[in-house]
Amino acid sequence: MSKGRMIAWMDLPIPISGLAHVGIRVHDLARSLRFYELLGFTKTAGPIGPEPVAILDHPSGLEINLVLNAPAAAEPNVLMDTGAKHPGITHIALLCADLEAATRRLAAAGFPLSGGPIQFGPRARGIFVRDPDGNVLELHQRT
Repeated sequence: MSKGRMIAWMDLPIPISGLAHVGIRVHDLARSLRFYELLGFTKTAGPIGPEPVAILDHPSGLEINLVLNAPAAAEPNVLMDTGAKHPGITHIALLCADLEAATRRLAAAGFPLSGGPIQFGPRARGIFVRDPDGNVLELHQRT
């Protein structure tokens, strides 16, 4: 095998075909389920595994794994609530067709917005909400 051919192979991207799931660390499964069920997720398995995980599925095909090992019920989100900016995933964005309706439903269920609405260029806008453990989710509407 020639050296040029090996370099070309090493430059190829790793083939990714989609998102498998998002893992979100939480403290209390029942408390978290109340929030994620409001967004249309259904618990389909768990808690299972050595770091207990509950698997939630959404009709859109998205899967969330709630990792049930946060030691305390109310801790700051180190990526969002401290002055120091640490590397890490700050939020996930879920597509939402109607931000006004989502805002009303979240507020009625006791989950006020933590940010927004924000216009993201000419064709998108979003609102932000936190789950009971302070994890940030964006509801993102393409206009």
